[in-house]
Amino acid sequence: MRTDIFARLDREPEPPKIETPRMSRHRVALFGGTLAFYLAIVIAVLMSSWLVTLDWKVMLFRPYQQWPEIHAALDYYVVLGQRGPTAVMVACWLGWRSWRQHTLRPLLTLGASLLLLNLTVGAVKIGLGRLGPHYATRIGSAELFAGGDIFPSGHTANAVVTWGILAYLAATPRARRYLSAMSAIVSLGVGLTTVYLGTHWLSDVLLGWVAGLLILLGLPWVEPLITRAENWIFAARARLGAPGSRPVPPVPATGTPLPVPAVQQAEDGTAAQSPAHGQAGRPPAPNNRPRPHAAPAAGHAARSERSPVTPAGSRRPPHADRAPRGGTAPARPVAGG
Repeated sequence: MRTDIFARLDREPEPPKIETPRMSRHRVALFGGTLAFYLAIVIAVLMSSWLVTLDWKVMLFRPYQQWPEIHAALDYYVVLGQRGPTAVMVACWLGWRSWRQHTLRPLLTLGASLLLLNLTVGAVKIGLGRLGPHYATRIGSAELFAGGDIFPSGHTANAVVTWGILAYLAATPRARRYLSAMSAIVSLGVGLTTVYLGTHWLSDVLLGWVAGLLILLGLPWVEPLITRAENWIFAARARLGAPGSRPVPPVPATGTPLPVPAVQQAEDGTAAQSPAHGQAGRPPAPNNRPRPHAAPAAGHAARSERSPVTPAGSRRPPHADRAPRGGTAPARPVAGG
């Protein structure tokens, strides 16, 4: 019994029609406003504005020293923003969704969002090279282009994307509202936890929230590529064949005569004489001995699919008192003289 995901997908000829989000005017306007806010944060940090001053005030406040009793719990909570564990948990849930909905779209959407997250956030991290609070060298400095990789916050952006993808793929408006609230609470808590632990500046967390939201808002532009990828996967699987299946030999059409071997082997190994080598006009003696059931050879059809082949002549045995058709009946004696 096959247990892979394709076994479930094969149960129905076509997957159900699942509505995908579209890039509406409202969504485009929201995407543009979020992008403008993203650029404003980057410019504020580059110019060492009041945002950098706020970063230093929060860092020198040292929240982890103010409330040390919650430090152990927040060390575990921040794992909800790590890419590895969260990706595995969400992938398991979306894999079950793919199995239930007969489509690979949930898993492909998760993969596309994580790929966009690595490309966009990773490029800004490496390009700006900002140092973290624990490695800062000069008070009041933005600590840019110093070989760091914390701006924007990867934990925060990953929490927004990984948990927000559940709301993006929700099947009903009610589920979308609940999942949106849950993902917002989780990502908000993860971002503030990194500030509490002193691993990120406050501006890192702000940019991480905005970066993750941009990816979720721009996913409808990637939907055509996701659809093409899904079609390509199923087409490649159709060309390669299902795993564990064997090619079925071609079966000739019903009614097509097939050659019959002249000599058939009997059960005991002796050759039975064919009608062509027997006496003329007499059918061969029937063999009443049961023959073992054997699988048909490759390339030959089953016995029920062959055309019936009958020997020449009539199957009715001759009768002594019956004259052949078309002949003259012999005269019978008349009783009583």
